[in-house]
Amino acid sequence: MVKKYWYIIGIGVQNTLVYRVNFLLRALFGLIPLTATIFLWKAVFAEKAEGSTVAGYTLASMVSYYLVVTVVDALTAVTEDDWQISADIKDGNINQFLLKPVDYLRYRLCLFVAGRFVYLAAAAVPVAVFVLVQREYFVIPVHAMTWVWFAGSIIMAALLNFFISYSMAMLAFWVVEISTFIFILFAFEYIAGGHLFPVDIMPAGLLEVLNWTPFPYQLFFPVSVYLERSQGLGLWRGLGIQFFWVIFFFGLARLAWSRGVRKYTAVGG
Repeated sequence: MVKKYWYIIGIGVQNTLVYRVNFLLRALFGLIPLTATIFLWKAVFAEKAEGSTVAGYTLASMVSYYLVVTVVDALTAVTEDDWQISADIKDGNINQFLLKPVDYLRYRLCLFVAGRFVYLAAAAVPVAVFVLVQREYFVIPVHAMTWVWFAGSIIMAALLNFFISYSMAMLAFWVVEISTFIFILFAFEYIAGGHLFPVDIMPAGLLEVLNWTPFPYQLFFPVSVYLERSQGLGLWRGLGIQFFWVIFFFGLARLAWSRGVRKYTAVGG
């Protein structure tokens, strides 16, 4: 059983390699807004006294935050998987998975992993060069165990991103067009997930509420683990909540699939 899914990953890597130039260009142009953001924060800190902080961030840790965000995003972000799953449902391509002994969720997860491998390979050089240029501000974790928690949090963040996108794509069983839902979700993820700014600069009350939602655990939490801003009880609570949301959306994905195929009318494919 495991062998066939390794085969799917291999096929996915081969298919995705066709778009390696697109991935490289996406990574390169993605560094433009990152550069602008770093310049913005450098200007903010330039107006402050030397050694000043913003919500506990020094200039080095703030720049490091965005550099690590870029790395984590390359490892965990979903790239059009929700659109492809939705198209599979609408075009009848899932018919084959209703007849063959291949689990569709595992199949899509294998393709997601393959896509991350190829994207990371394409983005590795430009991102590494950019980090090297900004090495003056790049913070390295003090404690060795931080790398372990960081790796575990990245894996859960990748699974969480995938299961959320998969669950959202399941709406295609009930609605003709899911683009509106995807854009709304993306807006929440971009702001509440920490892409735009570190979410812990928000007011304490709002941050406490936000920490119980899945959004910070898609990106912000792994970065905060790397920067060692989540330690002790806060670290364990964050890992526990992140694990809960992974299991929750995995269950939701399974439930949505089982309910969806009951009303699905097989055409085409």
